[in-house]
This record gives sequence, structure tokens and C-alpha cells, in this order.
Amino acid sequence: MTDEMEAIDEATQYRRKIDHTLARFSAAHDEMNAEEAKRRERRERLSPASLIESTRTALQRVVTPTPAPEEEDAEKAEQTRLQEKKARKIERSVRFGRIAAAVVAGLVFLGIGGAWGAQTYFDAKFTQVSALDENSSDIQDADAQANDENFLMVGSDTRDGASSEEGVGTADSTPGARSDTVMVAHIPADRKRVVVTSFPRDLEIDRPECQRWDPAQSKNTDEKVPEQKIAKLNTAYAVGGPSCVTKVIQQLTGLRINHFVGIDFNGFKEMVDAVHGVTIHNEIPIDDTVLGKVLLQTGDVTISGDQALNFVRARHVKGDPTSDYGRIKRQQEFIGALLKKVMSSDVVLDPGKLSDFITAFAKATFGDNLGVKQMMTLAQSMKGLDPSKISFLTVPTTGMANSRGNEVLVRSKMKTLFDALRNNTPLPDPNAPVPNSEQPPPTSTSKSKTSTSKTTTSKKSGTSG
Repeated sequence: MTDEMEAIDEATQYRRKIDHTLARFSAAHDEMNAEEAKRRERRERLSPASLIESTRTALQRVVTPTPAPEEEDAEKAEQTRLQEKKARKIERSVRFGRIAAAVVAGLVFLGIGGAWGAQTYFDAKFTQVSALDENSSDIQDADAQANDENFLMVGSDTRDGASSEEGVGTADSTPGARSDTVMVAHIPADRKRVVVTSFPRDLEIDRPECQRWDPAQSKNTDEKVPEQKIAKLNTAYAVGGPSCVTKVIQQLTGLRINHFVGIDFNGFKEMVDAVHGVTIHNEIPIDDTVLGKVLLQTGDVTISGDQALNFVRARHVKGDPTSDYGRIKRQQEFIGALLKKVMSSDVVLDPGKLSDFITAFAKATFGDNLGVKQMMTLAQSMKGLDPSKISFLTVPTTGMANSRGNEVLVRSKMKTLFDALRNNTPLPDPNAPVPNSEQPPPTSTSKSKTSTSKTTTSKKSGTSG
């Protein structure tokens, strides 16, 4: 480069021309680079990818506008509130989990560590009587019945200890004791079914010799009552108590009765009230000519202790032509409903209700080989099975009372039924015809009744007649 202040001679002028030429080339080069940069920028702006991206960004600005400072604060506050709510929910769940764990631990303790003490406490409340004879010669197919459970359940109408306010009568007005309800719950060793068979109170039997029963003392005396060839079933309990009824049932069925359960009217209501009522399915209004309007509602009805007592006792119901058979159906319905309620979580997981029920049950119950464990076996067996595996039957009869007003057994059908129970084979057809040899002679005074060896598989289709 040359200095413009130098003396101008020919050489200097030549150098200056070269410098100016180089400057113009440099400026032209810079200008060309600038133009190329501008063209490149325009190309990039107009490319498809750039247009798509710019469009997307613009749409985002429209759809999700930038929140104002106040909106940002509100959003942050809402997020904080939701987080705190979630934290409280988690804390509450943890707390409930700890409570549940404590409850489970308590139940485990009761079931393992404290079960013996609790069971002993409640078992001591049951009145024990002498009723069983598991070595009787009347027992058939003894080996086949190993580990079977047979509960003979008798509803006694003794009024000993009852007050007039309870509405069931007193020992002075109705002395002695009778069996208003007799049924056997059979649970085979494999526990795959339960069969409950009822026996009409007016069933005609040959009553064996028995020792006299004293209901006030809940024990037999030394007095012997001679056998009676023609008698009603309910007289067996009246004269000989639990042991006499057991003897009769074992003779009729060949079953090994290994549990006896007697329930008095006195205290019965408390069992129902302890679980806050029992829900039954009532098909027709129950208006009894003796007990009055027992239950006029139909369908699924939750009944109290007072209603339950009359529900199972009613046997003079208007419009009910089956008399004792109608009552048997109601009794079976009620027992199933009561056991279902007792084994429900509403009672089992409520220590107060469960304790009150066991106390009330023990107060109203007497038996042989009877306690909490045995009753839970019965209740759990009936609750845990599918309804189609629980059968409510009535021992086969001719369906027509004889001239003495007694129900007459169909011996051949009865044998087939109890052979099936003892050997755990399929139950016989309940609708099989009665053999001609066992048909009763027609009488003008006989009251027609429906033979009831039908099974029931739902609460609406119990044994009829």
C-alpha cells in the first residue's frame, strides 16, 4: 500500500492504481458474499420444513397463549392444592392400611394365640346335656359315615324361665316341653354338600323306652317311660328329652348323630336381635289365627327377634293348607337365613355383634358335643357352598294324615334317602311315586297335604307342604 502524501512520480502513481484496484475487488467480494447470504436466508425461509415449523409455532401460540402472570399464579396454586390433596390421600391410605393390618393381626392373634381362651369362655356358656349314643346298634354303614357330621336340631317349646312379657307363655300356662322342630343337618366327610331333613312334629313313630326328661333341670331322671307302638314324634322329646329324640331319629335314619342342638323359645329372640335382624323371603302374608298378624310384608323382609319367633312358630296361617308342612318350610328358610347372616362380614368382622350372638345363642341353647367350633362347622359349611349344593328336604310321607291325625312315613323312600346320605351317593328323585303298598286307605276325615321331599336350591323355592 502507498501513502497518499508521498511525492507523486510515475512509480507512485502506478502503485496507487494497483491499490485502488485491489480495494474495489475486495469491496465487490464482500458485497457478493452479503448478497449470497441474503439469498440463502430467503431460500431457508421458503423451504417446506421451515414453513411447516413456523406454521406449527404460530398455531401453538394461538391454541396455548402465553398465560398472564395472574394465570400462572393460579395454575401454580391449583397444582399445589392437588399435590397436597394427593399427599393427604396417600397418608390416609397408609393410616387405613395400618389400621387394617392391626385388625388382621388381632384376628390372627385371636385365631391362633387367643382362640383357645375365647372358645373356652364361650363354650362354658352352653348348657350341656346327655343326648348322644354314637355306639348304638341302630347306626348303619358306620364305616361309610366316618368323619361325617350329623347335627340333630330340636326346637323346644319349653317355657321354663320365660316371662309373660316375652309372649311365649310361661311354665304355669304351658307346662312341660315339646319338640316343635326336628331336623337333621347332614354334612359328609368331603364337605361338598349339606342336606337338611325335617321331620313333622305329628309324624307317627314307634317310641322306644326312654328315661323321663326334666326340662327344668335339663337332665333325665331315673324314671323309665315304657315304649309306645303308636305315638307322635313330638312326644319323644316330651317324655324322654334329647336322648329319646336321638334314639328315635337314629332308628329311623341309621345316621350316627354326633351333635345335638336344642333351642328354647326362651331367649330365642335375643339371637336375632344380636345380629340386628335377619332377612328372609316371605312368599305370602302370615296371618295366624292363634298368633295374629305375624308378617304381612312379602318379598325380602328383614325381621326382628319378635317377628322371627312367631315366624317359625306359626302353624295356623290363613290360606296355608299345609299346616305343619308350611311351618317346616318357614323354619328351614329362617335357619338358612340366620346362618347366612351370622357368617356374613357384617357379623364376623364385628366383635360386638359376634360376641352378642354367641352369648345369646349359648343362653338359648343346650346340647351334646356342642360349642363354638361345632356350630361354626355347621354355619361355614352352609355358607361356603353354592346354593345348589344345599338341600332342604322333608322326610318322605304319604302326604295325607291317617285317621289318628298323624303323618305316615313312606318307608321305602325314606330308606332310599338315608342310604344315599350315609354312603354319600346322589339323592333320590323326590318326585318318584309312592308304592301302592304304602298308600294310605282313603278316609273322609283325612286332610290332604303335599308330600315334601323336594329340595330347594334358592330362597324362593323352599320345601312346600
